[in-house]
Amino acid sequence: MSEVERISVLKPVYGAEVELVGDEGESEPYHIIAEYRIGDQAYAGLQSVSMRKQDEVAFFRVLISEDTEPELESIEDEDEWETVAEAFDDLMFEGEEQP
Repeated sequence: MSEVERISVLKPVYGAEVELVGDEGESEPYHIIAEYRIGDQAYAGLQSVSMRKQDEVAFFRVLISEDTEPELESIEDEDEWETVAEAFDDLMFEGEEQP
């Protein structure tokens, strides 16, 4: 896996939370847990209140353009999702001993 680097792209623009719209048009706030880069691609780990209760995190690609605000894109590829999830775990637990 490429080097994982913490970044801050979403928080300066949106604050600690972003509003995402679901399939049925309902809007829900998601807390920005982590923003990081793997190689040349930026990612974010987000969590809604209901996800927090179940200890789940949603991962998104962060699309960065000089002309517009950063946008989130779903990760469809399973291998990419696994890589992003592992990098998130590494960031969250860095410095802790792992068995």
